[in-house]
Amino acid sequence: MLSRKVSVPNDSRVSVSLANLIDLARFGVRIKLHNPQFRARQSGGYVSRFKGRGMEFEEARIYQAGDDIRSIDWRVTARTGTAHTKIFREEREKPVFISVDNRAAMHFATRGVFKSVLAAKLAGLLAWTALSQGDRIGGQLFSEQFCRELKPQNGRQAVLRFLDLLVKGDGEQQAVNGSMQSFTLEHVLARLTQHTRPGSLVYIISDFRGINAQAESHLAKLAVHCDVVLIFIYDALEKHLPAHKGRYRFTDQGREVVIDSADEKRLLAYHQHFSNRHHRLEQLAKKRGLVFIESSTTEDPLQSLR
Repeated sequence: MLSRKVSVPNDSRVSVSLANLIDLARFGVRIKLHNPQFRARQSGGYVSRFKGRGMEFEEARIYQAGDDIRSIDWRVTARTGTAHTKIFREEREKPVFISVDNRAAMHFATRGVFKSVLAAKLAGLLAWTALSQGDRIGGQLFSEQFCRELKPQNGRQAVLRFLDLLVKGDGEQQAVNGSMQSFTLEHVLARLTQHTRPGSLVYIISDFRGINAQAESHLAKLAVHCDVVLIFIYDALEKHLPAHKGRYRFTDQGREVVIDSADEKRLLAYHQHFSNRHHRLEQLAKKRGLVFIESSTTEDPLQSLR
């Protein structure tokens, strides 16, 4: 079992380096970002569901027959006494916003790589792909102690800035604004709705521990104006304990849990806990029109995204 306690420096299974993430650039051109539905083509080079404006306001002109009533500029109309319509200029790039879970439970694996390493590699691949498609890249990294957002920008520097955040975190010893706030998944998703612009393509990479009704509500709100992709990260042992009987010890250096696989009642509860979270995410994605992707710690992140 991989754990922080037995890790060694520079072990690529338990930590990720900036060099590792930069090296993923050569694979970025092999992936196409997700487009669940088809409404309008962006100049960024792929078809978008285009749920928000995805546009920059340019001017207001007098209303003409056939104009969308939702585009009426009510302030100008009230001021002039004549109906005016807002005219928008299509943006050159689509904002791609990547949220990455770095909570304690993500620093775990029994085979393959830590969930946190897999999440960072998936995020890196998505960032390089967005760059190759001419889109702006921004993101969010969060743990129990901090939550940091980077505004979408274009160019290689935006990608490197995001990758640097993935590697260094934000000094987990320091909370945002010096406060001692504890961040839950619910809090993080609420912030996400505030930091993403309509028309963005949003990836959330997490094991989604702590998903509840409030968190689902924030995801539903986000999905109204953005394309949302949920990437569910898990370790094989979280899904199924080994078939042979025995006692399995889990530790994060501070706490310890022992599961006896001979205890059928507890074993069933263990399996049911994972199954419920998985099913909840699947149903949420189906109901809200989200893309749902699963990725195990033993899988190649490139193949997962393909």
